[in-house]
Amino acid sequence: MKVEVETQPGSVSTLQIELPPEEVSKEWDSIANSFARFARIPGYRPGKAPRSVIEKRFRREIQDELTKKLVSKSYHDAIEQKQLRVVSLTNLEDVQFGQDKSMRFRATVVTAPEFELPDYQNIPVQVPDTKVSDAEIDAALERLRDQSADFVDVPERGLQMGDFAVIDFEGFIEDKPISEIASQASKNLHGGKKFWLHLAPENFLPTFCEQVIGQQRDEARQITIAFPGDFPVKELAEKEASYTVTLREIKEKVLPPVDDAFAGKLISGKTLVDLRHLIEHDLEHEKEHERERAKEGQIMKYLHERIQFELPPALLKNETRRVLGELVQRNRERGIPDEMLKDKEKELIEGAASLAAQRLKTNFILHRIAEREKIETSSEEVDQQIREEAARYNISVDKMRKELEEHDRLNALAEQILLGKTLDFLKANVSVEQAVEPAVVKEKS
Repeated sequence: MKVEVETQPGSVSTLQIELPPEEVSKEWDSIANSFARFARIPGYRPGKAPRSVIEKRFRREIQDELTKKLVSKSYHDAIEQKQLRVVSLTNLEDVQFGQDKSMRFRATVVTAPEFELPDYQNIPVQVPDTKVSDAEIDAALERLRDQSADFVDVPERGLQMGDFAVIDFEGFIEDKPISEIASQASKNLHGGKKFWLHLAPENFLPTFCEQVIGQQRDEARQITIAFPGDFPVKELAEKEASYTVTLREIKEKVLPPVDDAFAGKLISGKTLVDLRHLIEHDLEHEKEHERERAKEGQIMKYLHERIQFELPPALLKNETRRVLGELVQRNRERGIPDEMLKDKEKELIEGAASLAAQRLKTNFILHRIAEREKIETSSEEVDQQIREEAARYNISVDKMRKELEEHDRLNALAEQILLGKTLDFLKANVSVEQAVEPAVVKEKS
């Protein structure tokens, strides 16, 4: 097999691949014989038609089958022969058959950029201590206490800061409902019924809470809101709105005492001492995760700073498009309307491009280390990951595998495992330094 490689800008290479007549003829004969055994040709018994008749009658079909069999195999053989690090096949084209039964075609590929790896073992990293303090356990208990709070009615007085007000309200700008002026904006800007509002400085709309202080139950008030010039909903920026606010209920947040009854309510049969132990265990587990994330971040920062190369433009463009789609979807799930996303289009694209470049560079570096260290992904590891994914989504393993195959995600799953194993290898070979807590400087009296 003859292979000629033409290198082009942007990490693109074109391979001219030519297969010798003997290899093509051997495969041609095998396919033609298969057609001859099963073809039905008028005037001949099945399997008895001469080869010349078969080849004339089914020439196009034989060529198509031959192309399917030989192009893929010879393409991969050519990559191995030339030792190319191909990350993407752009095109297979211009398949031609010569009079001598030779076959040639052209493949266009994107190759991985070339770069030198620095010493990646014993990378120095600082990691946080995983010991959990009593103060951290107390803070976690306080969060649980806050989540278990009761809200009691306070009908005999007016609203105070810290209360929870249950209100009906509706906003207008020059007698026109805000729901018509900014229909795409959050409904909480338009108004609402039985809306719970925690009264706190700077909470909700500018000066909204301050203007309802002292309001009595069932009282209606008119308040004025001046939207700033940088307000994210452009239809409301620099506008003055009038809100009609009717107070329906005043709720006061009452925290439960931290005792054995509180612990037993959260986890049946547990005392406060048991609960503190469980919290300590959970916090330690969380800190272990933080420790691993700190290692990963510092490892990749170390490698990124010491390795420089140009990313293939075609790959960067595709990855940026994919990341942009992720960012848009994430913002939509957070309730941000498309109109606001459109206003931040430039910012989103820049963020997507930066994140895409970071991801691609990380992947190239980890792939090269995996290659150097002969780290590979086994079929057993892929099967195990598929089983875990199936359990996560509560579907059968066969259905999970089928979905991954249909969306062409099996290779991505294998790559995810490979990169994870490579990162684990790097983390297992770091030089760990304990992070030093900043000293507290005491002023002299």
